[in-house]
Parts: sequence; structure tokens; C-alpha cells
Amino acid sequence: MGTQALQLRDIHLPDSIGWWPPAIGWWLLAVLIPLCCFLIVWLYKHITRKTALKTARKHLQQIKQAGDLDNMATLIALSELLRRVAISISPREQTASLTGQAWLDYLDNTMSDSPFTQSTGALLTQGHYQKTAPTERELTPLIKICEDWLKAQKECKK
Repeated sequence: MGTQALQLRDIHLPDSIGWWPPAIGWWLLAVLIPLCCFLIVWLYKHITRKTALKTARKHLQQIKQAGDLDNMATLIALSELLRRVAISISPREQTASLTGQAWLDYLDNTMSDSPFTQSTGALLTQGHYQKTAPTERELTPLIKICEDWLKAQKECKK
């Protein structure tokens, strides 16, 4: 046994690690990053929607309690308030350009009955152009309709 050489082979290194398939951590990142982005956008929209509606309700209470506003100024304030709320909770492209009957139809969309087109809600589009200011008797139901519209927006899922 002495002079025979051993039949040994050279050391073989393993193949280099390929880039595919990725490790489980990369798969988790690929799923979690888009999911987190979606949740952040949804949460932002949800928070700003609630804030806009809460602020609108406060402004409506201020309009109701303001004793220094005449009836025409109250009508204008109500119209501005509804327009601002609609633009803040809906896409601007859909709501900003609405006027007349289209605006009243948009407001009626979230209500079960159609108080804006079939009731005193039409004052929002016609009252600005009348020679005489609307009476308290006309404004009281309009304020109630506006309150109901704001409540309907809270419940609405857009």
C-alpha cells in the first residue's frame, strides 16, 4: 500500500446563488408595500371626508344662528356651503361645473325623496335671481333640507 497515490478529486465549489426565486422577505415586501400605499390613501380620504362634513355641519349651525344675515345672504351662504362640501367629498370634475337642474339632481342623488328638485330646494338655483329676497318661511325648510343632505353624505359610501 505504500507507493500508490490516492484517487482524490479537486474541491468543487457550489453554484453561485441566482436571483430567482427571491427570498420570502422580498415576496412580503412586494405584497405589503402596495397594500400599505392603498391603506394610506384610503385612510386619508376617509379622514378628510369626515373632517369636511364635520366642518360643514358647524358652518350650517353658524348660518342658522347668525342674526346679522338677511335672507338673501343666508341663501347665498347655504348655496356656497353645499357647493364646497360637494366639491370636497366628490371629484371636482364632476361637481364644480354643475349648475341649474343638474346641480339639483346631483344634490338629490343621495336623498331618498327629491327635496331639492321638488321642494323649496329649488331656491338654491333660482333664489339669487329673484327681485325679492326669500322669506323666513321659505328658508326654514331649505335649512332643514340642507341638514338632511349633510346627514345623507355621512352615510353615503362613494
